[in-house]
Amino acid sequence: MPHPAAIPTTLPRTAGVGFKPEHLADLLADRSFEGFLEVHAENYMGAGGPPHTALGRLRRDHALSIHGVGLSIGGAEPLDRAHLARLKTLCDRYEPESFSEHLAWSTHEGVFLDDLLPLPYTAETFRRVAEHVDQVQTALGRRMLLENPATYVLFAESDIPETDFLAEIAARTGCGLLLDVNNVVVSATNHGTSATAYLAAFPLGLVDEIHLAGHSEATGDAGERLLIDAHGSPVADPVWALYEGVLRDAGPLPTLIEWDNDVPAWPALAAEAAAAERLIRRAARARAA
Repeated sequence: MPHPAAIPTTLPRTAGVGFKPEHLADLLADRSFEGFLEVHAENYMGAGGPPHTALGRLRRDHALSIHGVGLSIGGAEPLDRAHLARLKTLCDRYEPESFSEHLAWSTHEGVFLDDLLPLPYTAETFRRVAEHVDQVQTALGRRMLLENPATYVLFAESDIPETDFLAEIAARTGCGLLLDVNNVVVSATNHGTSATAYLAAFPLGLVDEIHLAGHSEATGDAGERLLIDAHGSPVADPVWALYEGVLRDAGPLPTLIEWDNDVPAWPALAAEAAAAERLIRRAARARAA
């Protein structure tokens, strides 16, 4: 049997959406939407009930991406074995085309902090994250994708660029990468760096899925512009522009529209997915030509 990391992600190269229960009837009725669906793993770790009834029905017609938010891949403590077991049960039940998690930490001494917190990029952190990614892929028997974070602070002790850190984690463990273009814009704006330069250094050949989302804007304590990865609005123009560049360089890739807060009616979400789908098809035509 091949190592889990050798088994490729099989999401179709189309635009998908994050599934929200209020869109169930619309999704069942809208035969024009052929994209994939993504759900947060932690919302489906119960044994049954309406969440599984809905997801089971949709799984018949749509490819599925499961996105975790609670593994705390970068945490200093060992992975929660019970959480990992529940995750394996979920993946075995639905056999998703993709599973992904964040380059972040979110638990401490058994307490879930309800946030995705940043990491210093050091050799010590690298060893810990690589070990945890290996444990996840071995436990699940499948390859996972690791997502670049949205960050609001930097660590003085970081001595590895984030793009290099992700590339080396993938090389060491065989995992793939999930490129969140909105996170790139948020982080670059908050730190006064270049989103374009970040993407130029990003290992696009390791990307198996892309996320697009909206962000909100605030003002920091010193009056500086601050972006928040809010997932509560349409994809912003700078994110669309960078996304087009990624597709030109990497070719068509599975792309998810994330809209988790202030969730709109289905037509608004479907329109965002349709916009991404047009760009994916344009990239496919360019590659074919």
